[in-house]
Amino acid sequence: MSKLTVKQRLALLILVDSLIVTFSVFLSYYILEPYFQNYSTNLLFFTSISLLVTHHIFAYIFNIYHRAWEYASVTELFLIVKSVTYAIVTTMVIVFVLMDGNMFVRLYLITWMMHLILIGGSRLSWRVYRRVYIKNDYKKVPTLIVGAGRGGLLLLRQMTNSPYMGMEPVAIVDDDPNKRNMTLSTNIKVEGTIDDIPDLVKRYKIKKVIVAIPTLPVTRLKDISALTANLSIEVLKMPNIEEVMTGEIEVSQLKKVSVADLLGRDPVELDMYSISKELTNQTILVTGAGGSIGSEICRQVCKFKPKRIILVGHGENSIYLIHQELIREYQETIDIIPVIADIQDRERMFQVMSKYEPFIVYHAAAHKHVPLMEYNPEEALKNNIIGTKNTAEAAKHAKVCKFVMISTDKAVNPPNVMGASKRIAEMIIQSLNDASSETDFVAVRFGNVLGSRGSVIPLFKKQIEAGGPVTVTHPEMTRYFMTIPEASRLVLQAGALAEGGEVFVLDMGEPVKIVDLAKNLIRLSGKKEEDIGIEFSGIRPGEKLYEELLNEDEIHPEQVYEKIYRGKVSRVDIDDMEYIIKLLKTDFSREEILDIANDRWTIEWRRK
Repeated sequence: MSKLTVKQRLALLILVDSLIVTFSVFLSYYILEPYFQNYSTNLLFFTSISLLVTHHIFAYIFNIYHRAWEYASVTELFLIVKSVTYAIVTTMVIVFVLMDGNMFVRLYLITWMMHLILIGGSRLSWRVYRRVYIKNDYKKVPTLIVGAGRGGLLLLRQMTNSPYMGMEPVAIVDDDPNKRNMTLSTNIKVEGTIDDIPDLVKRYKIKKVIVAIPTLPVTRLKDISALTANLSIEVLKMPNIEEVMTGEIEVSQLKKVSVADLLGRDPVELDMYSISKELTNQTILVTGAGGSIGSEICRQVCKFKPKRIILVGHGENSIYLIHQELIREYQETIDIIPVIADIQDRERMFQVMSKYEPFIVYHAAAHKHVPLMEYNPEEALKNNIIGTKNTAEAAKHAKVCKFVMISTDKAVNPPNVMGASKRIAEMIIQSLNDASSETDFVAVRFGNVLGSRGSVIPLFKKQIEAGGPVTVTHPEMTRYFMTIPEASRLVLQAGALAEGGEVFVLDMGEPVKIVDLAKNLIRLSGKKEEDIGIEFSGIRPGEKLYEELLNEDEIHPEQVYEKIYRGKVSRVDIDDMEYIIKLLKTDFSREEILDIANDRWTIEWRRK
């Protein structure tokens, strides 16, 4: 049977409604005929004609004829109630005038009820017919939903009405004890809590688990991942409920639970007022603006509506990309200026700072790859040390209010050139924070960020896509991880808290074994460890088995803000720092840079 065209469907609905209206009036009149003996002809005529006209008018107003009734819900039923009620009330007024002030309430009451039953029934019958008799070719897999709240209900309705999703909801779990055994709209019952997932998976042969609680704590998401680790099922998340309700995305746009979801933490509530005071209507400069951290800092800064943001970077392609991205969203409200400049070029950095006179500088430009810097220590010296000194002194000369340097946990007890160069960079900006400075210099230290360039996640993904094996350097290799957005937000917060001279340390949570990270990524990719394989390649030059965020004597136990600590890091006099840099420029070796970073430089270097 061919489908009806839009015009044919509209004509059919109008015809059906006209028959229902006429039938309802005549049936109601027949039931109540003994009461209308003096008005039989006129009453029947005026009521029928008036109700036919008003019904079609209000059906048009409430869009009754242009709805997908195969997906009808309470919303559509409510519109029918409104449309029918308005039509009946309007007809009452018309007939009241035409019939010399006579009000036939019982007639309209019965007609109103008949309308609701027949018109509502005619619409919902199509949905029932589709569900019972019309089959589709979509193969559906048994699916379990986590969450019996608003998100779960939306997802359940979408799965039921959208066979193309290929999912058949069979059970729901929710940690709220008050929802236990509750039956939702499609006869799907809440059959337990998250801890019951393994039993339900086996009982119903479930192939997919969908988390329908966007605000589910990360700890419970980790529990779900652990409970389903050996069950060969796919774990998905539904999108944020606010984005669904505003129409930005569809309920059906599910995404796989990622490593970032499992390693992330519950979001920190930022002190929006203090950050706004620092950023709103100000000129902000970001070095390394095209990098993973730098570009995310730019995105976060723009949310606070600065007057101008200066994107400084050495690579033109990366600066072009972040510039285009920000222009698309903020062109009308923020002056976005791309600047191609190398922080190793001292004259250029002074020129940029003097020209734009930024209020705050976020210094994210650096060489960060540990093994590469072991092979190229001179570049770590030039970029991470000399480049930071150039940028910081240019900021001081331009009387920038705050200079925030992005540092690393590898600056603690560094056995490698990269970490050592970042520790010396910290020493430089601390030495510049003297009493005569109008600029507050501060460093923010944190560990690895998920998904950044050169991180293990993209590498592992490529290896998995290629069929393996995944290469891990050592079975005990451990690292701290943080998502790029979280790290960037905390950098802004730390900058707002800065008074000058501090080294802030971000709470990185619990350290993660790299081998466990690899196993999680294999499983989340829908593969099995035995199929992909994990090989241990050996520790690379300059690597430590584990990272530290502070030395033991640097730990300051009190948080200055949620997930932000102030480190008690030793400072270096500015004259000593100038002497060290002078010697490094003329007589540089890997051992000397490590000695400086690990505070083994004082006696030996003074003897020189």
